[in-house]
Amino acid sequence: MKRVGILGGTFDPPHLGHLIIAEEVRLALGLEEIWFIPSQEPPHKSRAFISADDRVEMVRNALKGNPFFKLNTIEVERLGKSYTFDTLNILRNEHPDVSFYFIIGADMVEYLPKWYKISELMEMVSFVGVKRIGSRLDTPYPIELVDIPYIEVSSTMIRERIVKNDSIKYFLPEAVIRYIKEKRLYEERRSN
Repeated sequence: MKRVGILGGTFDPPHLGHLIIAEEVRLALGLEEIWFIPSQEPPHKSRAFISADDRVEMVRNALKGNPFFKLNTIEVERLGKSYTFDTLNILRNEHPDVSFYFIIGADMVEYLPKWYKISELMEMVSFVGVKRIGSRLDTPYPIELVDIPYIEVSSTMIRERIVKNDSIKYFLPEAVIRYIKEKRLYEERRSN
């Protein structure tokens, strides 16, 4: 059975931290692919800052050069709230020969009891928690843990740097930086 990791998120924007997490989990668990799934509307966050189309294009640019990374737009195409339960139901029906591993950060491990239909989800997928400094991984749920190098990069920090006109070099793949600059993404708050 094929083993595929899933990394979901708003990717607003996608940065090197996302790519490092995906690669470290792929190598640690011997996964054949990692599917990046941008959400249309995350259930646990406020809305994304920019359109789903731009976020999808940034992810497409970020994944260039790694043959094990794939873009899956299932949640963007479905519209509305992006519940993992719904996504996995569809993916498991479309890919019965795949065993899925859902990658989440330590902050999401602590949030698991609040996930939509978490008991059913635990039967559908293996959760993989990646450790972050300052986060506890206490959970009543069986999850696999993967140690990753600690990288202090977040989409929030990158958006703030863009607003302040600070450099974002080395925080994102060059192709993503080019896309952000070409489309002048995240800059509108600069003039407010």
